[in-house]
Amino acid sequence: MKRPYLICHMHMSLDGKIVGPHLETEAAQSSMRTYYELGYGNNRIFNGHKGWLSGRISSEDNFTHYQEPELNLDAEMIVEGDYIAVENAEMHYFSIDPSGKLGWNTNQITYYETTAHVVQIITGKVNNAYKDFLRRKKISYIIAGEDFLDLEEAMLKIQKYFHVDQVILGGGGGLNWSFLQQGLIDEISIVMTPAADGSTDTQSLFDANEIYNQPAPVTFTIKETQILNDGSVWLRYLVNNK
Repeated sequence: MKRPYLICHMHMSLDGKIVGPHLETEAAQSSMRTYYELGYGNNRIFNGHKGWLSGRISSEDNFTHYQEPELNLDAEMIVEGDYIAVENAEMHYFSIDPSGKLGWNTNQITYYETTAHVVQIITGKVNNAYKDFLRRKKISYIIAGEDFLDLEEAMLKIQKYFHVDQVILGGGGGLNWSFLQQGLIDEISIVMTPAADGSTDTQSLFDANEIYNQPAPVTFTIKETQILNDGSVWLRYLVNNK
């Protein structure tokens, strides 16, 4: 089975940051809306996908707000394998959470006008109580890898269950770098806002982490550039050395 085409679609400041104080500026707020329309709006340019991937920290910052999951440690043993709670959702939010830590209150998220069904990407080491929690919340989950997350298996299973030829990757920086280093990203799409804040302790577009991956040079070939109406720039690159 061939994996889906993966587009890393990100909103970024002039100094390469994907989060930080610059997001509070009017310029960044405007270009964030443009970023959304390109990737997820009703008339989106990327229209071959049914959802996007984000890491655990992005999910906690934006949706679960660091709540603890409501676990039942005495829950009956769950049937082995993956669990798809909603068969025909129009959009999905694929949340990478290898150890099972996110405390969801609901099985869907809303991003501007887009509502998406939550699908957890977990590993085989996630305990029975957390899988029971997800099932009680009607949250789908996909098991990709046993002790460590297998990103390629996650991509293949997304295609298998949701029948897509395209998937959007939306950060954070560590997850983006892991996908890139493993040769799984096909295209980079950046909406660069005309703002910066000089932060040195916030996530950038790609962040290596010595625990999971290492710094290494990667090159790209420009595919398209556009100056957008809000003053931001849209850059599209193909990955050379996958």
